[in-house]
Amino acid sequence: MAAGFRRSCGVLRSISYFGWRSQHTKAAPQCQPGLGFNFEFTEQQKEFQATARKFAREEIIPVAAEYDKTGEYPVPLIKRAWELGLINVHIPQSCGGLGLGTFDACLIAEELAYGCTGIQTAMEANSLGQIPVIIAGNHQQQRKYLGRFTEEPLMCAYCVTEPGAGSDVAGIKTKAEKKGDEYIINGQKMWITNGGKANWYFVLARSDPDPKASASKAFTGFIVEADTPGVQIGRKELNMGQRCSDTRGIVFEDVRVPKENVLIGEGAGFKIAMGAFDKTRPTVAAAAVGLAQRALDEATKYALERNTFGKPLVEHQGVSFLLAEMAMKVELARLSYQRAAWEIDSGRRNTYYASIAKAFAGDVANQLATDAVQIFGGNGFNTEYPVEKLMRDAKIYQVRLKMIFVVYDGIEYSFINDRVNF
Repeated sequence: MAAGFRRSCGVLRSISYFGWRSQHTKAAPQCQPGLGFNFEFTEQQKEFQATARKFAREEIIPVAAEYDKTGEYPVPLIKRAWELGLINVHIPQSCGGLGLGTFDACLIAEELAYGCTGIQTAMEANSLGQIPVIIAGNHQQQRKYLGRFTEEPLMCAYCVTEPGAGSDVAGIKTKAEKKGDEYIINGQKMWITNGGKANWYFVLARSDPDPKASASKAFTGFIVEADTPGVQIGRKELNMGQRCSDTRGIVFEDVRVPKENVLIGEGAGFKIAMGAFDKTRPTVAAAAVGLAQRALDEATKYALERNTFGKPLVEHQGVSFLLAEMAMKVELARLSYQRAAWEIDSGRRNTYYASIAKAFAGDVANQLATDAVQIFGGNGFNTEYPVEKLMRDAKIYQVRLKMIFVVYDGIEYSFINDRVNF
């Protein structure tokens, strides 16, 4: 029994620390058409993954703790990621972008988040702001507002959340009143990632003054230039984790927006906002998996190096069992975001799978970060070691709304916390 356990520890050593992934096993023969799933990545996907992985380990990890300490916005890293083609990957080729799918973007997001989710969030917030324009913008809007991201490393932001209506999008109060060929926007947004760094915002506002109007008709989506008179940027929020991400409140006071900046048309905003969530939830889940994998790798490395009671920490059965459970959760969370991404890239609505992936991966990230701190013991509570930061950074993935969509007998139900919507 003891000999078998020592052999298992040897296997654990051989796969530990930064080097192991289930998808890095020897490539299997390509599946024949019609045989179902194929878990082999394309050569392009492998290239993007390898580039993101190298960038995260060589350039993000060495400076992540300092950015967390200072809260400084990671401008040099964003510029470098832009040069490598690791941000703005959704921008269509017609606008000069790469036009990558959601699955490709998720692979990149996981690797960047492995280095630091604060830095990755600062980069990935661009996608959330851009997606409404990608899915609903006309050719002129896309060329004008997406094309500029291919020319220089600019940022944008998704302005939906409000102080009195967090993830309850249908409850937002910001108003847009049409006057001639313009809309006048008044209201306040909160928790806007890249709020103080954005070149422009996607803004969701109520354009129908009737309080009984359905959400599907009451809201309109706008593109608002950040330097428009009346846009007031609040102070940078000092958050528990992901501290280098720029999060602020934004006030819109008599902000004039030309009708040319309306996406699709008046009343289409809610559908656009929800469509953006379908495309971006898998990426958020992928980032949570990146953090979870980092927690597992750090805990494994520490357990192999740390000696307690005359033997390596990993040879204590309680620790080895915990590491095995952590590995299982990482793999399952990874499969969940990959399924959600695959669904949408296949041209199907992925709301159900995207919701599951985001909720499950967020829980896994928090559990594994906590487990890693436990394995580190007293050192896990100390800022000289990396896992306390992982624990703080992970919490945001659970604070964000958990929503699961279920279709039963032809009716869609959305479960939000303890409330059921029809």
